[in-house]
Amino acid sequence: MNDGRLRGRIAVVTGASRSIGIGAAICRRLAAEGADVFFTYWRPYDATMPWGAEQDFADRLAMELGSMGVRAANVEIDLALPNAAANVLDAVESAMGMPSVLVNNAAHSTNTPYTELDAAALDAHYAVNVRATCLLSVEFARRFQGGAGGRIISMTSGQARGPMPDELAYIATKGAIEAFTLSLSPAVAPLGITVNAVNPGPVDTGYMSEALRQQLLPKFPFGRMGRPEDAAGLVAFLASDDARWITGQVIHAEGGFRD
Repeated sequence: MNDGRLRGRIAVVTGASRSIGIGAAICRRLAAEGADVFFTYWRPYDATMPWGAEQDFADRLAMELGSMGVRAANVEIDLALPNAAANVLDAVESAMGMPSVLVNNAAHSTNTPYTELDAAALDAHYAVNVRATCLLSVEFARRFQGGAGGRIISMTSGQARGPMPDELAYIATKGAIEAFTLSLSPAVAPLGITVNAVNPGPVDTGYMSEALRQQLLPKFPFGRMGRPEDAAGLVAFLASDDARWITGQVIHAEGGFRD
């Protein structure tokens, strides 16, 4: 059922709560390559978004991954909680064992132009996008048992490649992930852990209006929007032994997108 490139590894993926989301695509690709997958989700956040919450999706995704011949488990958790990182990794170890791959995919994102930016918006973005990513990454590294094969992969958004004036809180916190990636990578390299970030560019995961889709489409030289599977393929590569010499990088895999 899979090609086995990641067989024997346990991967943690945060933010896999939507059938057409990047998180779910990453889970499917890692499972297809043989990894056991533990994922997190948080329906109350999705319920506040235009796309809404898929109430039974976590169970369906776990069954789908299991049908690929790997182990699959999940936990619903609010990553904004200060103790979320330890709780997630405790749950992974209890269900599967020690993970060797961490994918920080979960994100908090709302439109915040300067006219609406306030402390509450910044704090909400910071708690998930920065604090949870940082604490999960360092807790993962502290527990990692050493040797080759450790991987920390975080998702970013190309915020340094063009202005995003209506998403000030989001881009500020995503920018912090890039800085964190660069400085964490040499600290944990002696443990056998690589640390990288992926910018998938604009990806059609159902959040775009038709007007926005038509505005962005001409900026892709391949004539199509980015797809969740595009990002998932790169994440799977970075999780594999083929990427053992890549660390401290922010990889812009945007299909030639130009703002």
